[in-house]
Amino acid sequence: MTEIIDGKELAKKVRKDLKLEVKKLKEKGINPKLAVVMVGDDPGSQVYVKNKSKACEKVGIEFEEFLFDSDTSEEKLLEVIQKLNSDNSIHGILLQSPVPKHININKAFRTILPEKDVDGFNPINVGNLSIGEDAFISCTPYGIIKMLEEYSIETVGKNAVILGRSNIVGKPMIQCMLNKNSTVTVCHSKTKNIEEIIRNADIVIAAIGKPQFVKADMVKDGAVIIDVGINRLEDGTILGDVDYEKVAKKASYITPVPGGVGPMTIAMLLNNVVKAAKLQLK
Repeated sequence: MTEIIDGKELAKKVRKDLKLEVKKLKEKGINPKLAVVMVGDDPGSQVYVKNKSKACEKVGIEFEEFLFDSDTSEEKLLEVIQKLNSDNSIHGILLQSPVPKHININKAFRTILPEKDVDGFNPINVGNLSIGEDAFISCTPYGIIKMLEEYSIETVGKNAVILGRSNIVGKPMIQCMLNKNSTVTVCHSKTKNIEEIIRNADIVIAAIGKPQFVKADMVKDGAVIIDVGINRLEDGTILGDVDYEKVAKKASYITPVPGGVGPMTIAMLLNNVVKAAKLQLK
């Protein structure tokens, strides 16, 4: 019997706990606050920022947007980030991606103070994650780990196959699964025999950006399937990277799209903001 991993319900639970933590912080005179910086008018980014704003409001986190035209210079962006770094009322800074091509996004991530880097992209946090030290973890991989823990899914010694090697999901996911004592294989556009590799997986984490790429004949019975993909078709339909209906018949656990990983990504962002406020309180 396949169990559906309900990201919406788990995210509600996380938000409920965070709301209490925010209340306690406010009683100590600390008002957790997230600053989101966006350059350009990417429609997808606008939706994501709006969702983040709503989520912050639900748990009592203050939220402020810093919106800039697409022709904003890299120098101007870095200047804004530096000001937010020095503003003690701001606990978390998030630079919404993508940014225009003339801006080096990695340079911008390096400019965000590690202790305010609630997206987990500053190299200091990336490095701390890789050596097992406390770090802000990129929100999507962090959300996936929380899902595995919540559903008591065994990771120790399991073969985990990650599809995709992006800096946002794939690469930090590798380290998260290694830290959970899984045996990790990463597949990408240059990987040979990808179907055979997936068939040997106990846990499949699909973040490859191809609609319904993972078919039922590519997974073994009882595999855990985590679908990170959000692919919007021309007719507006949203599909994951997994052929959900057919793969679900073989999986022991599976995440739906939408309603799976997405809500947990935002929940972990809120979690990181609260964590940042606590750290700065110390």
